[in-house]
Amino acid sequence: MMFRQYYGMSYNPFEKELETKNAYMTQDMKSMQGRLEHLKQHPGIGLFTAGSGQGKTFSLRYFSESLNPNITKFYYICLSTVTTTEFYRQMCTTLGLESACHKASMFRNIQNYFEMMSMNKKIHCMVCLDEAQYLNNDILKDLKMLCNFAMDSKSCFSLLLLGQPNLTSLLMRQPHEALRQRITVNYQFEGLQEKEALDYIQKQLELVGASSKILDENAMLAAYGSCGGSIRKLNLILTKSLMIGAQNNKAHIDTDMVLSAINDIELC
Repeated sequence: MMFRQYYGMSYNPFEKELETKNAYMTQDMKSMQGRLEHLKQHPGIGLFTAGSGQGKTFSLRYFSESLNPNITKFYYICLSTVTTTEFYRQMCTTLGLESACHKASMFRNIQNYFEMMSMNKKIHCMVCLDEAQYLNNDILKDLKMLCNFAMDSKSCFSLLLLGQPNLTSLLMRQPHEALRQRITVNYQFEGLQEKEALDYIQKQLELVGASSKILDENAMLAAYGSCGGSIRKLNLILTKSLMIGAQNNKAHIDTDMVLSAINDIELC
């Protein structure tokens, strides 16, 4: 992008491909890391909900890249709009198991795998189901049984359920009470806060060798005020603002350029 050269940036500091080593630790991210660390040490079910773009999946990626694969295996599944049989086949494929014609066979194979990894190899498996708000009721009912080992006396793997806030409402329904009672860790993101946003913008600019004064405070506040606590939307606004600034040969981004960027994004 032309604005990178114009503003002396080594790369766009607001792109989604940002390496986890350069992550800005929001309070939400810190809270999620602490709970994930607990599940790494104590197998169980974790529920993590957040509005769109608030950073739950990035936080999960940050955590997963810190794991020692010799003692912790991490599995990620994001296709949740599937039938129950498709879910089991997807789980088998993710775990490296052969799928079968019948759900009961796949269920048994999956449980045997987790029990073998936990009891024999002393390896903790952590399975994440992202966009879990789309899982159908039958899959949610099966999850509690999938986590049942030795007549519900052992926990042989950790299950991470990530989704939009309505996932919590879904789990509050009576048919899912048994699954809800098995949730040992629960966290709902609050979203990016104003002070965090200002600090984030300045540090990201400094990270790529650009002046932190490219955007004045009013411009940053305008960008934050329109992002709704979503770091993804904030990044979109900032990237578009920088593009507009470079196109108009502006050394500094002001509020009018940010508002123009917001307008362009809203019309897309």
